[in-house]
Amino acid sequence: MREIGWIGRRDVMRLLGVGGAALLAGLPDRVHAAASKTTLVLGLDISDSITFDPSREAQYTAPLTVRAAYESLVTMSPGDYLEVKPALAKSFVRTPDGKGWRFVLTDAKFNSGNPVTVEDVKWSMDRVINLKDQPSQYVTNVEAVNIVDPHTVDIILKDPKQPLLTILSGPNFGIFDRKVLEQHGGTAAADANTADKATPWLDQNSAGAGPYTLVGWTRNAQILLMRNPHYFRGPAQFERVVIRHMGDSATQLLAIKRGDVDAVFNLIPEQIVTLKDNHDVRVEGLKSLDYVYMALTNEPAFNKALAVKEARQAVACAIDYDGIVNNLLGGVAIRCASFIPIGLFGSTEETTKQIGYHQDLDRAKQLLQRAGFPDGFEFKLSYGDAAVSGLTYAVLGQKLQSDLARVGIKVVLDPINQVNLRTQYTTGKSTAVLTFWNPSGVETDQWASASVRRVAKRIHWTPSPELIKLVDDAAAEQDPKKRAELYLQYEKALLDEASLLILFQPIYQFGVRDVLKTFPLTAAGWEVELGQVTA
Repeated sequence: MREIGWIGRRDVMRLLGVGGAALLAGLPDRVHAAASKTTLVLGLDISDSITFDPSREAQYTAPLTVRAAYESLVTMSPGDYLEVKPALAKSFVRTPDGKGWRFVLTDAKFNSGNPVTVEDVKWSMDRVINLKDQPSQYVTNVEAVNIVDPHTVDIILKDPKQPLLTILSGPNFGIFDRKVLEQHGGTAAADANTADKATPWLDQNSAGAGPYTLVGWTRNAQILLMRNPHYFRGPAQFERVVIRHMGDSATQLLAIKRGDVDAVFNLIPEQIVTLKDNHDVRVEGLKSLDYVYMALTNEPAFNKALAVKEARQAVACAIDYDGIVNNLLGGVAIRCASFIPIGLFGSTEETTKQIGYHQDLDRAKQLLQRAGFPDGFEFKLSYGDAAVSGLTYAVLGQKLQSDLARVGIKVVLDPINQVNLRTQYTTGKSTAVLTFWNPSGVETDQWASASVRRVAKRIHWTPSPELIKLVDDAAAEQDPKKRAELYLQYEKALLDEASLLILFQPIYQFGVRDVLKTFPLTAAGWEVELGQVTA
């Protein structure tokens, strides 16, 4: 086996060939995973990746790459999701007037070698806000970003009681090298949503201060990262990281056993069992804050039955949740009651037992009677060509189809391209959809607020002013016990609406070759701290 040396852009294209086919057929049988460990090779399903522009990214697997290429002002350490840690900001305190947060920058450089400045911080925050893409909705409470001095910047809030630090820890708020990005069409001006042209460049490159630099992406084939020699915490161990698209978990299992890759992300429980006696591969687990859910429209023009609350409640009561967790996922998952994952305020496994939905076919039939559909009804369920925790949406959809048929509800399965699914769902054109939610930052309000604002629009639901106020009050509450109680009230309200049904919250299991000494997993939204992986 030969070792592949430094891989430049022309070499990447030579390896990938047209449409990425060469990646699958033309690479060496064993992709230098065990050579001198200058390269880290990962195998996972990246079919959902649409962009690697942090200010636009809102997908499931892309944060792994974005987090490796960019640093935010603050971050979270693996396993600790309550206290933010310094990153590009070496300190952060309340502003003297109490209306925002003051950040003092550490000495750091971008991958270009340019220093990270307060001007870059302001420009980056302004770009997120003015692009008006999904990440901008996480910082609607930001009123202004003000430069105080060459090392200090203030972020002023409209409502100072609302959270900020936990939101900024997410990969969407990585700081850009303004000078570089402006050269490639980037702008932070008020008209950025139409004038900014940097995203295509950012899909193939990065302008950040993270441990690695993005140097190439071929959809459904490969992502290539190179070590950033200017990284302020010191150079990462590997010269390059290759993320290979492997949509099939059986392919991932074979690759990890053969040593073609160093780690795989999407094995199912039956495959994990086969690694038990493998002395070269270990299994590492992580309780995630992600979940898969089914969203049901409230729009009668799309489906007259689903517009009736009792009909949606009937759907919720007909689902065999335990069968999904125990049979399809081998018990390697949990389930939160409503839109807040287990592990955050107001959400525990006990909460699910007490107030969550459980399969009750008799109650489902009674609810259908009350809804005016005693013989059931029909609806279309859309889903993408991807998998979460090794379980494909197609298999999950078939399970739901079987469950709901027991009470006379006919589910018409509608598999579509993952990119088209997202467009259809986010523009409010789906009748029902299977999709995921993963954190853009570990802040409970990002789940709760999204459900009554952004997600509500997608499903044509108009939450009451009282519910929206409850969500805002919970986010502002400083007493942990009172905050948990407020979020519990919110969860009960969402359960009554039965428009957003949580199906499972995965416990991820990764197959990792023992050649890797450390493989730091995180539930903060980007799965692995690539800059901290060592061999």
